[in-house]
Amino acid sequence: MQEKLEKLLNFLVSKGARYADVRYEEHARQELFVENGVLKSFTHSVDVGTGVRVLYENGWGFAATDERGDSALERTALKALEIAIASNKRANKEVKLAPEPVHRAAFKSWVMKDPFLISDNEKIELLKSATLKMKENPRVVRATGSMSFRKIDKLFLNTEGSVIYQEIYVTGAGIEADALGEAGFQRRSYPASFGGDHATRGWEFIEEMKLLDHAPKVAEEAAMLVDAPEIEPGEYDVIISGNQLALQIHESCGHPSELDRVMGSELSFAGGSFLTLDKLGKLKYGSEHVNITADATIAGGLGSFGFDDEGVEAQKSYIVQNGLFVGYLMDRQTAAELGLRSNGAARADSWSHPPIIRMTNINLLPGNCTLEELIAGIDYGFLLDTNKSWSIDDLRLNFQFATEIAYEIKGGKLTGKIFKNPVYYDITPNFWNKCDGIANESYWHVWGVPNCGKGQPMQVMHVGHGTSPARFRRVKVGVRR
Repeated sequence: MQEKLEKLLNFLVSKGARYADVRYEEHARQELFVENGVLKSFTHSVDVGTGVRVLYENGWGFAATDERGDSALERTALKALEIAIASNKRANKEVKLAPEPVHRAAFKSWVMKDPFLISDNEKIELLKSATLKMKENPRVVRATGSMSFRKIDKLFLNTEGSVIYQEIYVTGAGIEADALGEAGFQRRSYPASFGGDHATRGWEFIEEMKLLDHAPKVAEEAAMLVDAPEIEPGEYDVIISGNQLALQIHESCGHPSELDRVMGSELSFAGGSFLTLDKLGKLKYGSEHVNITADATIAGGLGSFGFDDEGVEAQKSYIVQNGLFVGYLMDRQTAAELGLRSNGAARADSWSHPPIIRMTNINLLPGNCTLEELIAGIDYGFLLDTNKSWSIDDLRLNFQFATEIAYEIKGGKLTGKIFKNPVYYDITPNFWNKCDGIANESYWHVWGVPNCGKGQPMQVMHVGHGTSPARFRRVKVGVRR
């Protein structure tokens, strides 16, 4: 296939293309869903194709095909070129690409046990057993479990001479218990909500979750939440768990730091950003405890890879350093407008879409406290755990997050009392400036978010967020109805 793609690039150069790149990708997927001990769905699919991106003068064009013949590839390349020529007629500024070294390299995920070599029966039985354990609780009316696996083989070439092969695995799982009583309905999830946790790892990641061991507690807490009280609305000191902070970082730091939003190219669909260019290096985004990085080099992170879909090598860079906003997520074009090198954030969810600026692993770096020390610093407040719903405005400023459960803290200790339907809300910089402690590295985990949507047409991307539990002072907390 490499020879065909090289021929295609030479053809585009001969037709006047200023720059071009091609991606040939093979995606194998497997997804399982079990409800109350019964297998409800088990799907296998394979998706193969080639995407061609062309820059003609100052106009971009993209086209894709699932055919592999020479004539089909050439037709696709010509279509991409035609679109680029048409786009150039409406171009209103010069397109520059930040420089990137030529790479001839290969990358493979951190996989110990290939999930596609694990028997289907073993996967099904694990989910059946976990859901049946949750169903042993008489209040649990519905117990579900899911797994998903993906293998991506990707070959990238561009007219600058880069040739990059990548083999990336994605593995994930989760369980949920729904409990019902006279006081209503409640849900508890493990290890996170909305499909659980995911990583660029193998079957060993599923084994480490210990779904069977956690199933009874998931069911018990779901049942307890049905009759649990609700928090009296007010301002409280809170600790936010790692899996909830992952979504907080995603919505209130990851998305607003995407430079295409800042420059206006996402306004019609996904909105803009409060992190405008005049704030770079000046805005006090958070307290001195807050350090946020974009890091695609973390072993096993869902947003980890060797090279992005423009052939830029994976990197670590700061978005917020000691509370100061210092950097964006960039592709080669937007980085060039700031006179910088791209930090490798141009990604496409498949061969059929062009790369756009996306999160990698956006991480809140760990602090130096234990969780017990964070709790000990609260006279009265709550530990908020596991996302239930979220809402944030189109500039990523005003937000509201609901969690599945709140654990009461009194006199510096967890009391064992739980509350249902908690909601906390704030304005992004105000919130992060209230952070006065972050748990240390032993609590730090990279949570996988497999469903980040952006772009027109929509692309659903896999991203990661490394977090430890963190403490915030005087946060507004209410009740989700």
